[in-house]
Amino acid sequence: MSAAYAGLVVWDVDGTLIPADLRWLRRAVARTYGLPEESIVFPKARVHGYTDQSIVVETAAASGVPSEVAEQGVSRFHEVLARVMSDGEQELARDQPAYPGAFDSIASLHEHGFVQTVLTGNLRVAAEVKLRVSGLDQHLDLDIGAFGDDARDRFELPAVVAERFAARYSTTLDASRTVVIGDAPNDIACARHAGFYVIAVAHRMSRNELEQHSPDAALDRLDANMVVSAITSLTGDAKTP
Repeated sequence: MSAAYAGLVVWDVDGTLIPADLRWLRRAVARTYGLPEESIVFPKARVHGYTDQSIVVETAAASGVPSEVAEQGVSRFHEVLARVMSDGEQELARDQPAYPGAFDSIASLHEHGFVQTVLTGNLRVAAEVKLRVSGLDQHLDLDIGAFGDDARDRFELPAVVAERFAARYSTTLDASRTVVIGDAPNDIACARHAGFYVIAVAHRMSRNELEQHSPDAALDRLDANMVVSAITSLTGDAKTP
């Protein structure tokens, strides 16, 4: 680990770096269980901030699939979603571009010496396609990230990041120098569970609504200067290894 290491920034993907769009999950769930897309019903308040593996089972059940059959379809869902994302790359590029400031924020954090990765409910194959198509993958170390196929419970994913970080950089992850950036209450709760700092971006909820869940900071948008300032204010007192 270089002495230039300033800390670890862990990005959520949907709703934080790119707009959230349920069409990919809707399409994949429908094809996995042989349902018409218009019949897919997403579980209320159990989508944003949760993992794809939990969403697919609950969505299938809410759409009329017996619970046992819904559970049995998870492995097939992985295969179907990979095809859906591959087939939809042009559509994704057209309809789901990165939020303004996302690319510049990642680039600026890289220049300031931060290691960056993702913690997302997306299966890895979906996250990789979304980040590559939106041009956001250049400075993200996805090999230390945590994805929806690593655990069904999002609260288990920070430990995956810590384990992969330690293996890759031969040093224990310092929670006092780790900042999660997300947009949903469950992103905040997950970071808190792990002892990480957390910044919330008001892309889908208002800043006032997000502040009710007590993030360490809340931003109205992704602005490189504001993002770097917020992160360095949280991690600045941490000791350099």
